[in-house]
Amino acid sequence: MKKMLTRTVVVAALTLSPVALAQEAAPTAAPTATPVTKPGAEAVKNTWDYFYKGQGQGPVLVEAKLCTEVAKDGPNKFECTAEVDPAAGVKANTTVMLWQAYLVPQGDSIEDIMVQTKQGATVRETKDVKVKGDGWRARQWTGVRLNKAGNWTVSVMRGDEVLKELQVKVN
Repeated sequence: MKKMLTRTVVVAALTLSPVALAQEAAPTAAPTATPVTKPGAEAVKNTWDYFYKGQGQGPVLVEAKLCTEVAKDGPNKFECTAEVDPAAGVKANTTVMLWQAYLVPQGDSIEDIMVQTKQGATVRETKDVKVKGDGWRARQWTGVRLNKAGNWTVSVMRGDEVLKELQVKVN
């Protein structure tokens, strides 16, 4: 009987001990909404090498999208949270953001990127963009006004090189 009582006390003590509670309360990794592909070792090494040793070689535009909303706080801070559907388009006189994500070598400051909007073949606006290699991902969003109905192109450029073009219909 004494052995059984001792075992019960030990089990109860372990169950209620802070260590046991900490183990039970340990957070598990939250599942991601969209599965991601694990990069290979060579891809990771190339990215590290570029970030730490690629100074002077310019930015890598990783992603660009037209958004009507960029989160200002919370878990999606600085992310595009409402992407424009290019086929459905937007209403005339709408200001959208061209959200961009870059990999910039550590310590570099890039000041020769431009965002250009064209309605058909007519250039309507050009804005300068600056990004810095302060971390793994430099994000920037540039407001562009799409003020007339028609087919528009929003481009990210560096000098004469077009890094990305996005098409959007304005109704």
